[in-house]
Amino acid sequence: MLTEDGKHLYVSWDEYHLLTERLALKVAASGWEFDQILCLARGGMRPGDVLSRVFDKPLAIMSTSSYRAEAGTIQGRLDMAKYITMPKGELAGRVLLVDDLADTGITLRAVVERLRSMPAIAELRAAVIWVKGVSSYTPDYHVEDLPTSPWIHQPFEEYDNLRPEGLAKKFAV
Repeated sequence: MLTEDGKHLYVSWDEYHLLTERLALKVAASGWEFDQILCLARGGMRPGDVLSRVFDKPLAIMSTSSYRAEAGTIQGRLDMAKYITMPKGELAGRVLLVDDLADTGITLRAVVERLRSMPAIAELRAAVIWVKGVSSYTPDYHVEDLPTSPWIHQPFEEYDNLRPEGLAKKFAV
């Protein structure tokens, strides 16, 4: 649900899952055949997992991080993992890059540039759920355009400040 001022978007688990499924349908409708999926941790892990299962393709993971300050609301220096984790072989052929959103576009652009420099990758396309109006990068597939660039409150953020003690209280009798 987008707030009236357009500055915040609150997404429930049900909405999140439906949006991820719509993303899978957009990729399928394109007819593009790909060999592997690479998701960006952490935001792209959930949609990457779903797409990996729906398309029955191997899932690779690359960790990136730029939002650390102020409970993850302030973008800082972009860190990209040196290595990509995958069950076997190397990232190669036609690769679908999956993340949750194109916020500023800085992360996606940097990852795409790095991946396009890898000779084993024949073709690369990117898929995200949301593209913000301020994004400098537009992926090949996305579900929702967010022209007001709201802060997206995703359902799993409830765990950002939950520690084991707080979780234990939830189950205390």
